[in-house]
Formats: sequence, structure tokens, C-alpha cells
Amino acid sequence: MEQGLALLLPLFLGLLQPGHGGRLEVEPPEPEVAVAVGESRQFACRLACADGQVASVQWRGLDTSLGSVKSGTGSSVLWVHNASLSAAGTRMCVGYCGKRSFHHTVNLLVFAFPDQLTVSPESLVPGRDREVACTAHNVSPARPDVFSMSLLLGDQELEGVQTLDRDVMEEPQEDEDPLFQVTERWLLPPLGIPAPPTLHCQVTMSLPGLELSHRRTIPGSLPASAALWTGSLVLGLLLLVFLIYRLWKRCRPTS
Repeated sequence: MEQGLALLLPLFLGLLQPGHGGRLEVEPPEPEVAVAVGESRQFACRLACADGQVASVQWRGLDTSLGSVKSGTGSSVLWVHNASLSAAGTRMCVGYCGKRSFHHTVNLLVFAFPDQLTVSPESLVPGRDREVACTAHNVSPARPDVFSMSLLLGDQELEGVQTLDRDVMEEPQEDEDPLFQVTERWLLPPLGIPAPPTLHCQVTMSLPGLELSHRRTIPGSLPASAALWTGSLVLGLLLLVFLIYRLWKRCRPTS
């Protein structure tokens, strides 16, 4: 079905030969527009005929449901309300000045990118944990050219990390729109003791005119022996400060 529409589109456009003496204005003017699931977007199309003729303008849906349209003399406004993934597709604005015709197509991209990240393990134990995994939930699209995952140390990609695999599974949903769960696993380089406290999983959605990112921290933790040693050191330093204070108080000259 989609291939058939793709073949018919050039033929349909060929029938709408651009006219002269008028100008079709569309807002937003970009050929591809990204909208998040649940958001609403307005597309306005206007035409003024140069020879004083009355302009006729109308939005049309080619390969998907159109949406809500309100048209008047020389203008047509398309509303996409509470966008769902199934609302993605091509819309066309067609205008006429007498027998002259004008057209402009917009490809609507609908995406899902909630801040829903889980990591494993929840904290790193140096010397024991060498593999980490990060999972993003309820995302769409999940193609590698659009959705990417990386492991960061601070604000830079962790050097020496090795990607093990990437799994994409469809999330169970009550509606018909498919959302995906994406998991990426990495093999860590030696991190030393203690583990870096600012290791992050970052996921990025890159769409025309839009780039969004979410992060989840993977905190480092000391081994039990190192934690005990650190606690003993802090306690010893506090005791030393107390003894110095008592000695200074006892030996200070009295006025």
C-alpha cells in the first residue's frame, strides 16, 4: 500500500503544475516536522493571487488521516491534535488561482522519547563489575540512525569502552501504536578504585531540526574493605583533632 502511494505521489504532483503570479506560504516551512506523542501542532497555508483572483487553498492527506482542517478564502489551517504514532505521514497543501495550481508537502514525524531509563548494575563495584547495561523504555522510532546510546565519563564518552550488543523489543501496549524497549550493553575498561562517581548512560533522539537527550547516572561504590578502611580513617582523624584540642586547652597559658 505504501509503495503504491509512493508511486502515485510523483504523478499527482505532476498534475499540479506550479503557477505563476502567486505564492504559497506554509508555516512551518520545513519539509519534515517532528512532533512528540501527545503534542499538538498547527500547519498554516496561505495563497494570494497576483491578478486579483480569489485563491482556493486546502490541506489534503496522502498516506494517513488528515486531522482537523479549517479553510477560508486564501487560507487553510491544519490541526494535528494529541499526536499519535499513527498520525505520522505526508500532508499536502494545494492552492489554486483560477486554473493555476500550487502545492507544498509536509512529512509529519511523530516520536516518543520519555525520560525512562534503567541501568544495571545500579552501582559499580570496582574489580567486580565489568559489564553495564542501559535500557530506554517506550521509545519510537528505535532505528540506530535516529536513536543512539552512549556511556559517558563526565561529559565525554568513556574511552576504551566496548559495545557488546543492542537489543530492541516491542513494549506491551494497550493501544495499537508500537513503542520499543532498547537495551545496550558495554564492557568497561579498568576503572580503578574507587570507581568514577560520574559515569552516565546517555540516550539521544536525533530528528530533523531537533535533538533531545536523557541521562541516568551509574554511581560508583567502594568495596566493603575499602569502605571500612575509609570509615576508620575518618574516625581516626576526628579522634586526633579532639586530642589536639584537649592538649591545647590544657597547655595554653592562663592570663
